[in-house]
Amino acid sequence: MKKISMFLAAMAILVFSANIASAQEADQTAQATEAVEAAPAEEAAEVDPFNVKSEVPLHQALKTKFIEGGAGFMSLIIICLIIGLALSIERILYLSFSKVNAKALVAKVEKALAEGGIEAAKDVCRNTRGPVAKIFYDGLDRYDQGVDVVEKNIVSSGSIQMSMLENGLSWISLFIAIAPSLGFLGTVIGMIQAFDAIQAAGDISPNVVAGGMKVALITTVAGLIVAMILQVFYNYILAKIDAITIDMEEASIDLIDVLTAHKA
Repeated sequence: MKKISMFLAAMAILVFSANIASAQEADQTAQATEAVEAAPAEEAAEVDPFNVKSEVPLHQALKTKFIEGGAGFMSLIIICLIIGLALSIERILYLSFSKVNAKALVAKVEKALAEGGIEAAKDVCRNTRGPVAKIFYDGLDRYDQGVDVVEKNIVSSGSIQMSMLENGLSWISLFIAIAPSLGFLGTVIGMIQAFDAIQAAGDISPNVVAGGMKVALITTVAGLIVAMILQVFYNYILAKIDAITIDMEEASIDLIDVLTAHKA
């Protein structure tokens, strides 16, 4: 339920941002249209959508290129970006909530053991969020069976918590692979359209093949950009998982030492 809530929250943020961008786009598009109509015809012909000095907003230029690249493939690429970003944001939120001060938790558990015994230590772990506290609780729950059993249970619980931390990463990597693949597929189709145009016209002039080549290049660029954006989020998530994993391993060793000293 917590994962679903985080995913829905991430999707809501994206939808809300898209609505704001659409409202701003409508206002800026109207202003840009009035400016272009008021300009002389020769100046309007020189407008470059990717020129920073142009009066056309960047998002309007991107929208134009989206239409020129073909609604079919470009829509699929944008869907990959939206779903990939939603999954990435959900993972980042989950990992942020999973991060705790492991050293402080070990100190609290040690103090609870000294003052109230195993049950008090279990209460500390029960009231603390994160995978480290869950591993501690699973280990303390088998304390009456010996430290060796506690250590084995900690290892098993750690494996489960690692799987939960990495949950959803396979889908993000899937969209990282699919986005450029869709771009390359659009490239192939654009080339086919270009050769069809050459065959129909019986000419190899640049004007004949320009349309198909434009579709090919735009879809390729869009797919690569989406893949690069998602790859940055993917690597950031892996870095956070590695940091939490190190905390889990170090805290588990500290807990075994605390339990050994307490039993002695």
